[in-house]
Amino acid sequence: MVKINDNYQKLQGSYLFSTIAKKVGEYAAGNPDRKIIRLGIGDVTRPLTPSVIGALHNAVDEMADEKTFRGYAPDLGYDFLRKAICDNDFKARGCEIEEDEIFISDGAKPDSGNIQEIFAGDNKVAVCDPVYPVYVDSNVMAGRAGDFVADAGRYSDIIYLPCTAENGFVPELPKTGADIIYLCFPNNPTGEAITKDALQNWVDYANKNGSVIIFDAAYEAYISEENIPHSIYECSGAKECAIELRSFSKNAGFTGLRLGYAVVPKALKRGVSLHSLWARRHATKYNGAPYIVQRAGEAVYSDEGKKEIRGLIDYYMENAKYILSGLKEAGYTVYGGVNSPYVWMATPDGLSSWEFFDRLLENANVVGTPGSGFGSCGEGYFRLTSFGSHENTREAVDRIRKM
Repeated sequence: MVKINDNYQKLQGSYLFSTIAKKVGEYAAGNPDRKIIRLGIGDVTRPLTPSVIGALHNAVDEMADEKTFRGYAPDLGYDFLRKAICDNDFKARGCEIEEDEIFISDGAKPDSGNIQEIFAGDNKVAVCDPVYPVYVDSNVMAGRAGDFVADAGRYSDIIYLPCTAENGFVPELPKTGADIIYLCFPNNPTGEAITKDALQNWVDYANKNGSVIIFDAAYEAYISEENIPHSIYECSGAKECAIELRSFSKNAGFTGLRLGYAVVPKALKRGVSLHSLWARRHATKYNGAPYIVQRAGEAVYSDEGKKEIRGLIDYYMENAKYILSGLKEAGYTVYGGVNSPYVWMATPDGLSSWEFFDRLLENANVVGTPGSGFGSCGEGYFRLTSFGSHENTREAVDRIRKM
């Protein structure tokens, strides 16, 4: 008789955003006359830019011509896209990353869930708290998390790194040895960023202890302040200890196209080359992002494409500014929204995260994300995204202020 992976039984409830969708769906069905504004899931709303659309159309035409038709993509991705990434995202910032250290994928979420496969099951995993759920859940599935302790709201074998208002939502170095460390900056969900000096401390820790950092830089395009690193490879020694994950979803609006990449430096070795291990896994389990999507990704780095993407980011950051200032004026305690499209607010009146979710939905018809869904340190907080339209964002904030 077949046996299942019992680790899946240790997962707590459904995926956070599935739970939100279900609750909102039930409310909408019972209140069909209400206009619900969604500032919860971090999905973009602006259309793809002209340069991206043009590249898609051209690539589709190529696929209709026998002379230019493409089949399977190369294992690592097409050379034209990896070169554009290498030149613009890394060499332009002084990071010596090579083209063959870049692995094209269908997004940072799949990469962040899959990257753990190249590590042994008995590694100790450290995550920020609160944290993007995929980091924890994928390690639960792999058997590294231990048992869920309901009273603590945590897994017994995960090292949790509290990110609180007291430490500026930047975690302290682990007091016990951590083998795999997940860091996301600018952070999802808190919206806060890390300075280069603070990130250098993590790189030094990892190199001293033989750890590996999984650095999720999905929101780097939203950085507006100085001394905030866009890449972990801006830190000395990072190529010897860090894997970086990037996405085209939030900056270029590719949530529906699916495109991202992982950087695994050849200098990163823990007995064996992690670059070789990921290359083997990538070639075995993945057939590559579609040619037309990779051409669209290349267009993001054109001169016109860069201007258009900057316009998208400015649009969403204008929303973030409105959310941040509007809630502050209404007396709420809020964070983030400066180097990130997320605003992290403390729930009022001693309400729990889910209690505030229900109150906001029922009284203002606005949807956000309960902070407790990101971890125990997220309890008492709430995440709002700036990925809506100007009109809906302003209306949502005005409703919250009146509530």
